[in-house]
Amino acid sequence: MKSSLENLSRRRVLRGMLAGGAVTVGLPIFDGLLNENGNAFAASGAPLPTRFASWFWPCGFSEQDWAPKTAGRDYELPRQLEALKPFKERLNLFSGSHVFLDGVANQTHFTGVQGLMTGKVTSSGDYFNSVDGVIADNIGSRSRFKSLVVVCDGDPKASWSAFASGKVPGEVSPMALYTRIFGPGYSDPNAATFVPDPETMVTKSVLSGISEQRADLSKSLGAADKQKLDYYFTALRSLEQQLEIQLQKPSPLEACSKPEEAKDDGHPLFLIEEGMVRHKLFCSLMTHALACDQTRVVNLAITQGMTGLRRDGDPTSHHSYTHEEPVDPVLGYQVKVAWFQRQYFENLRDYAAMLDSVKEGDKSLLDRSILFAFTDHSAPRLHSILNYPFITIGNANGAIKTGMHFSTPGDTAARVTLTMQQAMGVHVSSWGAGSNQCNSPVSGVLT
Repeated sequence: MKSSLENLSRRRVLRGMLAGGAVTVGLPIFDGLLNENGNAFAASGAPLPTRFASWFWPCGFSEQDWAPKTAGRDYELPRQLEALKPFKERLNLFSGSHVFLDGVANQTHFTGVQGLMTGKVTSSGDYFNSVDGVIADNIGSRSRFKSLVVVCDGDPKASWSAFASGKVPGEVSPMALYTRIFGPGYSDPNAATFVPDPETMVTKSVLSGISEQRADLSKSLGAADKQKLDYYFTALRSLEQQLEIQLQKPSPLEACSKPEEAKDDGHPLFLIEEGMVRHKLFCSLMTHALACDQTRVVNLAITQGMTGLRRDGDPTSHHSYTHEEPVDPVLGYQVKVAWFQRQYFENLRDYAAMLDSVKEGDKSLLDRSILFAFTDHSAPRLHSILNYPFITIGNANGAIKTGMHFSTPGDTAARVTLTMQQAMGVHVSSWGAGSNQCNSPVSGVLT
């Protein structure tokens, strides 16, 4: 039986005070707010919101022959995507499309993304109105944050998100993002006077700041929603504990001087292992923000295209290997480059699993989203802008079909991003310019 939640707005948040500063905790969508089918809000009949998450990995995918030979449902995942096998029936793979230069010089690690994310290639290096920015302009005004943009390697310029005013720098610190989400509003998370202090918040837990409201809310919920609330706050405390670890000093070694405090304050990272730890923290925070309708658009870049991430114990970076490592004559690809790609896709799988763990009525948060993965090149060794790989996971509240390989050889890559906009409800019939301009989505994707 559903609880009586007539007085609970679907956007209600719990507010409190901690260490002299305001804290705000968004709430997940309770079953008691939904109709009997669990697919719309009972009070208004409005459908549950659809979300968009873009996810960038660097240096492409594999060599030119990576694309599955079979289109449609009966296809084999490429080797590098084996980590995504648990989501095969809920993902789409796009192959074959290009970014056309129209006489403009190809600026490696930039021009390809410029073409596929903005639909335009220019010699000036302009980067405005990326697809996620267009989507955020259309659906983001209904939530607290129009969008959230993060970068895992510590370089805010590695973001690929842009509005009409230009690129949006990425947040590089999970601590700052945590404080921004749970703080009093839109204050600069990097300001010296930011209140409350992240260390104080993590040490005491924002949950203590809203304890009385939490108890009162729990009394008004039915059994299923009480269980959801307990699960949600347990997950939130677990996230706080992970962040708390970032504040702890490492144990001193006799052979060296006492190390500085190891806060994850967004400092530049060079080890992929550290980058993936930060990736997990960011994904947890963004999942929270999406689930509580604090935002409907999030954007994550692991690192810049010309990435300096390297493996622990190996001085050579992923990007350097794309240039220096020969293609294995038997396997047909660069083995060490492929190792980096597998790390990225294993973490993409874990991100999708986080979204899937949040239940909203008859579906999960992943089912109500598009998780859109893109890169700067196709074949890493060639730094090619031909045969781009795109991956989507989730069906955007039923707006797109899934479990498919869509092969569009020779088409403009901008058609894929036009398709994403239309799937998200953006009323756009034309996208891009020059040879990258298109007027229709990829055939067979939209329902």
